[in-house]
Amino acid sequence: MKKCVLIFFTSFIFLETFCWGFFAHRKINQYAIFLLPPQMMHLYKPNAVFISEHAIDPDKRRYAIAEEGPRHYIDLDRYGSYPFNSLPRKWNDAVAKYTEDTLMAHGIGPWWIMVMQSRLTQAFREKNQARILKLSTEIGHYIADAHVPLHAHSNYNGQLTGQKGIHGFWESRAPELLADKEWDFFIGKAIYINNPLDFIWDRVMESSLAADSVLSIEKNLTARFGADRKYAFEERNGKIIRQYSSAFTKAYDAELNGMIERRMRQSIFAIASFWYTAWVNAGQPDLSNLSNKNFTAEDLKEFEALENAWLSNPEKGREHE
Repeated sequence: MKKCVLIFFTSFIFLETFCWGFFAHRKINQYAIFLLPPQMMHLYKPNAVFISEHAIDPDKRRYAIAEEGPRHYIDLDRYGSYPFNSLPRKWNDAVAKYTEDTLMAHGIGPWWIMVMQSRLTQAFREKNQARILKLSTEIGHYIADAHVPLHAHSNYNGQLTGQKGIHGFWESRAPELLADKEWDFFIGKAIYINNPLDFIWDRVMESSLAADSVLSIEKNLTARFGADRKYAFEERNGKIIRQYSSAFTKAYDAELNGMIERRMRQSIFAIASFWYTAWVNAGQPDLSNLSNKNFTAEDLKEFEALENAWLSNPEKGREHE
């Protein structure tokens, strides 16, 4: 996730939102907590602030290490056409066919989620509270990213079709404008996932199928609106900024027939279900009395380093948006 950049423009402030933006990632992790059973709420609800605020740590890590970027996406169209039968779903099989370098070049999102799921399950077995919280928070980010259509397509920011900025528009501007006032995130309860690998691949395949609609609907809507109505100067946090207009954003959401809300809801459900599945697979340990409740000095140092890297460094590897 690229930083928000303020550029002074005459007497106004122009804001291009490059920055599932920070707002959406936080909301998704927060709502996922309330899908958990009471036995897990003992741990997750009192730590809701941490789980929400640190949902963006994986995006900050993109400014610290180059290998972080590919964990957030997979360019499925690089492997032919839907349903991409040439791409093995299991990591070792995919490496044997394409090499690890090729997979890294086009993204490893679904496979990285399985790495994180294994780590989270082990943290539950060890009853390590700090590690459970950290891993729960971060796997939530990667699962949410898997539900974003442009995270499953090489034209990830419309850069190939003259639509640069559409990534942030879909995953940031629209949720910020509509989520709190118009969307419903009361979903139900988490479920046990029998095959997490198949589950997350199904979500990624859905994202891939939706990518063309995300791009084509925005292009057609732009032709109808024109630049003068597509963008607007609006007040935000006490400042006048230039961004996608409210009218254009609401029209886009309507044309998508609720896709963004639906994918946010599916993200929330998937995250809670992955947390629940890891806990069950670890033997359903009692979460009311865990060890290692405090983050280590190394953890705290990492949090600080991520913040500093995000504030100070250019994004490493392929630009997120």
